[in-house]
Formats: sequence, structure tokens, C-alpha cells
Amino acid sequence: MSEGIELDLNEMPYPPPQNVIQAARDSLEYLNRYTELSAIRRIRELLADYAGVAGEQIVIGPGSDLLLREIVLCFAAGRKAVMASPTFLPTVQVARRFAGQLVSIRLSQPEFSLAKEPLLEELTEPSLVIIDNPNNPTGRLLLDRETVENILDMPDTLLVVDEAYFEFSGLTFAELVAEHANLALARTLDKAFGLAGARIGYLIAGQTFLDAFSTSFAFLPQPSLQAATEALLHPGYMWKNVQSIMYEREGLCRELEILGAVVFQSSTNFLLVRSKTPSLADELRDRGVLVMDVSNQLGPGFIRLAVGTPEDNDAFIRAYRSIMERKGQETIYE
Repeated sequence: MSEGIELDLNEMPYPPPQNVIQAARDSLEYLNRYTELSAIRRIRELLADYAGVAGEQIVIGPGSDLLLREIVLCFAAGRKAVMASPTFLPTVQVARRFAGQLVSIRLSQPEFSLAKEPLLEELTEPSLVIIDNPNNPTGRLLLDRETVENILDMPDTLLVVDEAYFEFSGLTFAELVAEHANLALARTLDKAFGLAGARIGYLIAGQTFLDAFSTSFAFLPQPSLQAATEALLHPGYMWKNVQSIMYEREGLCRELEILGAVVFQSSTNFLLVRSKTPSLADELRDRGVLVMDVSNQLGPGFIRLAVGTPEDNDAFIRAYRSIMERKGQETIYE
């Protein structure tokens, strides 16, 4: 583990409750055995109930990023892959390698909105559209129901919506999946549930995607499944943490704006921040605070900052203030 304050990977800063940890611990004595199919069925039922969909629409896998990778591998050959830019980089890298063609629709600044018409104009041939909603790294919602339905109505088009931050945004298109074989939603227990180390992701999938995943990921690690099952049985702890993060997010936003930063509206557990300091991420690292440098995607001075505990956030603000004060002194002496 890093000795710094880790605000760079969009993790939940609060550990799982003891009942979840104990469930994982109790399963360790069965590590010599494959996971029983009854455990897979149980977690599918719990995920379906949580998402408000039928159990047969759920596909479970070792992280939503790997499920997205499998979707690209299954469907992108011979298709045009259409994605927002910027977006979740691992998915872009896979699409660049395996898709017949990769088209990136640049988000419009300063709102970081996704232009609907240029997107739809790209869908005149077999296409695989993958959009994260909310978007990473901007934190913005890119899709609404009308746009989603317009995409789904395009001939020979598959749509995948990455809803990794659903618990923070409150927006989902799960109710559309049953009627649209060409729609899949990717979700994870890494973020809001605080189970990044367990690596449990799932799809809410239309029939086209279900046909491709019918035999995939039949076995997953016992501790991960037991921890996830226990967490889904008692989601109140997760929702309490989500509320805490959203409260802290607003406080961080106010503090940063007072210090002269530009902070973008977020529907996630992180903030996109722009300052006048191009080396901000490096200077924060020197002070023991880790954030994600996204200047290569958005330009100098952009960082992505995960919301931490109150103590983490206070430490970040102190470090940021120290950097800004030093920059101000340097300006005076120049």
C-alpha cells in the first residue's frame, strides 16, 4: 500500500463493514474448491433484485473493465467502435487494437457535453457504441433516455453504457434492457460498495450480449463472491457511504473554488479540477497526496481527484493551498 493519501483511483475510502470482511474470511477454508454454482445463482438473484431486472439479464465477471474488454473482443471485429473522448482509457486501448475502426467523439468544452447529432451520424454502418455515463474523467452525465433510444433504433448498432458510478448519479437505463436486445449496461461493486479488491463486475444485458456470455466466468473467487453477497444483503452501509462522499464532494468543491481552481460539476465520487499549475499532480505527490494527472487527455493543469474521508480531503486542501501560496510568492518575486 502507498504511504501517501490515495485519491487517484476513484476508490471508496471507507473499508467494508465487519460482516462483509467476515464473510470473505469464512470462505478462505474452501479455497481448494471451485465456487459452487449455487453461489453464482445467489449473487445473480441479489444483483437482479438490486438492479430491478430479471435474473437472466445478469452476467457476472471479474470486474466491469474486463467485461467491457470481452464485449469489445466479441463484437468489435468488423464493426465501427464509437466512443466519447476522453473516456475510460483501458476500453479505448482494447477498441483501438481490435475494432474494425475506432471513432472518438470529442466532448464539447466547457460543459464536456456529448453532441448527439455527430454521434448518430457515425452509426450508418455496423457499430458498437460504448459510452460511460457518468463519464470518466469529467464526472459528467453524457446520455439521456431520448439519446439512448435514438442509438438503439439505429440499424445493426450495439450500445454499451458503462454505469460504474450509478450509485452516485442515480441515473440508469436498466428498464430498457428487456425490450432492447442490443443494449447492455456495465456496473461494478468496486466503487460505491467499496469492494475494489474483490473485483466483482456485472452486466445488465440484452439478449444479443447474453448469447455471447452464456458460458463465461462460471467460477469466481470464493472470498470475492461471499463478500459481494453479504454486501448486497445489507446495502444500507453502502448508501450511507455514498451520502457521505456526496457531502464531502460539495465541501471540496467550495474549498477549491475559494482557492481559485475551476471545479466541474460531478455525478460521481470524484471531481475534475483545473488549476493554473501545469505540474499540479507532481507537486501534490511531493506533498504525499496522490491524484490522477489527466493533462494528457484534457490539457495542462487538469487533475481528477477522488473524494476521500474528511481527513483525506483536509490534507488535500492543505497541500493544494500550500502549492498556491508558493506560486503566489514566486509571482511576487519575479
